[in-house]
Amino acid sequence: MTDVNLPLHPLLAARWSPAVFDPSHVATTEQVAVMLEAARWAPSAGTSQPWAFLVGLRGDPVHQRLVAHLARSSAAWAPAASILVANLAHRFVEGTDWDYSEFALYDLGQAVAHMTFQAQALGLSVRQFRAFDRAGVEAEFAVPAHWQVTTMAAFGVSPAGAAPGDDPARPVPQRHRRAPEEISWPSRPQSAPHAGETP
Repeated sequence: MTDVNLPLHPLLAARWSPAVFDPSHVATTEQVAVMLEAARWAPSAGTSQPWAFLVGLRGDPVHQRLVAHLARSSAAWAPAASILVANLAHRFVEGTDWDYSEFALYDLGQAVAHMTFQAQALGLSVRQFRAFDRAGVEAEFAVPAHWQVTTMAAFGVSPAGAAPGDDPARPVPQRHRRAPEEISWPSRPQSAPHAGETP
């Protein structure tokens, strides 16, 4: 059950991060092209577009090279994904033409969100994760020093009947989010700070 109380777009209301992918599903290059086009048109500071992607379709060399750098936890499920994408942000470099690249991580997040939404419109599920060797991926693909590998995303189709909580390592009996009044600071209730939060 999902605690969605307002009329969100159906793709947003139904979004979840699968832990199981159908290894028989084959994604197409056309699907990848549309996903990248969605990311390409995401907003960015000064239209700097400080993002790049390493894209591998299951069975191709890029997918295999990305799989080689997965952590033990993600290696249990990510190789079955139809598409693996490593997300890169342009590092802020003082004195360069990339005047707005200090916003690169924020802008990359918007591009990945656009890609995720488009993938869902294509009938694909998405799980984003960080359980991999970033330095290993950077070395594997000779990523230039002014680019930073940040996260990865797995795209594919979940088996029939799959649902949140199917990951035995991270059971999720119910999707839940903080209440709107907790994330809207003008109306945020005064309470004890969370661990690590400055009072």
